[in-house]
Amino acid sequence: MPLIILDRDGVINQDSDNYIRTVAQWIAIPSSITAIANLSKAGYKIAIATNQSGIGRGYYTLDTLAAIHHKMTALVAAAGGTIDHIAYCPHTPDDDCICRKPKPAMLLQILEKYQFRASDAWFVGDSLRDLEAAWAINMPTALVKTGKGQRSLDRGNIPAQTPVFADLASFSQQRLKERA
Repeated sequence: MPLIILDRDGVINQDSDNYIRTVAQWIAIPSSITAIANLSKAGYKIAIATNQSGIGRGYYTLDTLAAIHHKMTALVAAAGGTIDHIAYCPHTPDDDCICRKPKPAMLLQILEKYQFRASDAWFVGDSLRDLEAAWAINMPTALVKTGKGQRSLDRGNIPAQTPVFADLASFSQQRLKERA
């Protein structure tokens, strides 16, 4: 059973430079929920690894984060899928913690929980910081153009060998096609 780890903001839901602070502000990117459900139904374990410095900045609470994640998991469940695990870092960049991407601690936590090797999983993100966390442990990566993905591409700091997809649905379709 393969493992796919996803960044949240910009990959699953619309991102905001002002942070997603409420449940109402959490808006799924069209087709991302179905993409997750399809991967889950095909036997993939799905995990999320997300930096949530808005907590450390006092923009929202852990209860709000839990409610946002409940909304996300409920939408995926309604589409017939499952999100198996959500890891988050509540710290700000100034905290210099070990879990905030681009450090790989959240990814390592997920790998350990499910007993996967990094080489047997995928990480999907929309920024260089996301991909750097996976590269640090030799995990295959994919960049989506949603969220900050197109900006990341335009800056020219994404290696040419990194597969790039329009969105999570395109990534999902490719994974399912290769698995068939």
